[in-house]
Amino acid sequence: MLAPEIEQFCRAKGWWHDDVPETYERALAELDIDPDSAFGRFHRHVEDMPTFLSRNREIYQIGWFALNTDYARSIRAAHEGLGLPEAYLPLDAFEGEGGFFYNRETGEVADVSLGEPLRRLLTGEERPRWASFNDFLKWFFELEDYSSQLM
Repeated sequence: MLAPEIEQFCRAKGWWHDDVPETYERALAELDIDPDSAFGRFHRHVEDMPTFLSRNREIYQIGWFALNTDYARSIRAAHEGLGLPEAYLPLDAFEGEGGFFYNRETGEVADVSLGEPLRRLLTGEERPRWASFNDFLKWFFELEDYSSQLM
């Protein structure tokens, strides 16, 4: 379930679309995304451009990327090149300081950097930074205090 403040924020920005493109439904299903999860609901209903910008970072609109790019290659690179488990999907291009990855089994989001941080994540010494996709989006869009602004 997508947090109400995220949905409200996206509606206020004009990014929310009630009608879900069937192509997005199929693309997300092929990625084994639960349509009722926060991740599924966000990527089925929210779109501005192919990416979202905030905090000087950029994340993908996964439905769009799955349909219009070689997103499967990005997934393979994350699994084969970085050694991330199959459950992890890249949320960005993994450039500069690292990248964000969504765990479709647990709903967690990891902030991955090469070297020691990646090793600690892979060995289980460190948990992903955000316990849920909702938590990640609240951080990414700087919505920590957005709920109180709505009241």
